[in-house]
Amino acid sequence: MIALHAGEWTQFRGVNSSGISDETNLPIYFGPQQNMVWRTPLPPGHSSPVFSKTQIFVSAFDKQGIYLIALDRKSGKENWRRTIPRPRIAEHHQQSTPASPSPVTDGENVYALYNDFGLISFDAAGKERWQLDLGPINNPFGLGASPVLSGKTLLVNIDAESGSFFMALDKDTGKRKWRRERPDFTRGFSTPVLYQPPGEPLQVLVAGSYSLMAYSVETGEPIWWVNSLTWQLKPTPVIHGDMVYVLGWAGGSDEGAQENVPEFKEVLQTRDTNKDGKLTKEEIADDRITKDWAAMDLDRTGFVEERDWKMYQRRRTVVNAVNAIKLGGRGDMTDKSVLWRYYKSLPNVPSPLYFDGIVYMTKEGGIMTALDASSGKLLKQARITGALGDYYASPVAADGRLYTTSQEGKIAVIKPGKDWEILTVNVLNEPINATPAFVDGRIFIRTHQNLYCFAQK
Repeated sequence: MIALHAGEWTQFRGVNSSGISDETNLPIYFGPQQNMVWRTPLPPGHSSPVFSKTQIFVSAFDKQGIYLIALDRKSGKENWRRTIPRPRIAEHHQQSTPASPSPVTDGENVYALYNDFGLISFDAAGKERWQLDLGPINNPFGLGASPVLSGKTLLVNIDAESGSFFMALDKDTGKRKWRRERPDFTRGFSTPVLYQPPGEPLQVLVAGSYSLMAYSVETGEPIWWVNSLTWQLKPTPVIHGDMVYVLGWAGGSDEGAQENVPEFKEVLQTRDTNKDGKLTKEEIADDRITKDWAAMDLDRTGFVEERDWKMYQRRRTVVNAVNAIKLGGRGDMTDKSVLWRYYKSLPNVPSPLYFDGIVYMTKEGGIMTALDASSGKLLKQARITGALGDYYASPVAADGRLYTTSQEGKIAVIKPGKDWEILTVNVLNEPINATPAFVDGRIFIRTHQNLYCFAQK
């Protein structure tokens, strides 16, 4: 069973990545000169703060290394900082960092994932408990998915251009419980979420390229799945009741952009000039296909081979959308479980938010969309006046209000509803990629330079 309490914020985006907290008496107006409790300077990093019983954990990096940092939950004072092993320097997107996944805590110990190393765990005093080098990860954009805990099981998803896998570890020893290879999945950044079916064992859902997969937490066996997602999943799904809302946007998959791509054997007949059964850039000779070579040559061989072409072929058939999917079932549930889809003004990175019967999305340009959660009907779409920049942090909700955060450092406080309205826009004037957190009647916001704590005074 899942023991979930909305007052906890032990992982990315709080309880089961829902983005919802039951904290109250939170400030509407805040900034460096208003309702600030403390501010702690930090090295850069996009991981969101997570909270044990007494501490706050964040990942960070600078020119000297990569770090896991523990702060006092009340005062913000740094308790300890540990340097993470870095046996390699992996690729990552220019908007990402080597410290983007958020840690997760069991209330005492902390567990963190790093693109340049793998997994590591420390106790409350900063003593290393165990580490696991995952080896090189073939994802040109780096890692974005955060690890999650289910009881004594640590769940970690690594979706990459090749060698994708999902695994479960014993949280106390770091020993593997099971590992499932995911050869049909390429680069992905979506954090797993937990689903408790009535009267059945706990499941974990992973949204990846083309499919939402439900696995048994205990054994890792696939139980059910829904296909027809887009090819690159960045947002994390949100669950409410017997529904899960899965958002995916990836370039070139907008509605109406689909095409029928010929089979690999047909392409070889006309373009494989040296008849070696694979294709070079020069043989393909099509800028539309070769301009993103990393998305074509998935296993980095320098050639497009049959698996690479099949992935491209599939990519040209899918559509970007937010999908409302009924939870549960056995096997392929695509034709039975997708209740509605919405295709327009979709965010690239921020996850959707379910709150009081409405699904909210925020995207670049400060566009906020509200959809009826039961039907997908558009209720309102408008710009968040005063916060029109790019968006990487996900919307969150607490104290009957929504909080949206632009990358340029503007946090809008919004009254939710069918005709949602802006209450105010608070300005920090520091870049923000991390999603805010709510704990102890306080708002915690991590910028590229600081961790802020605000409370109603």
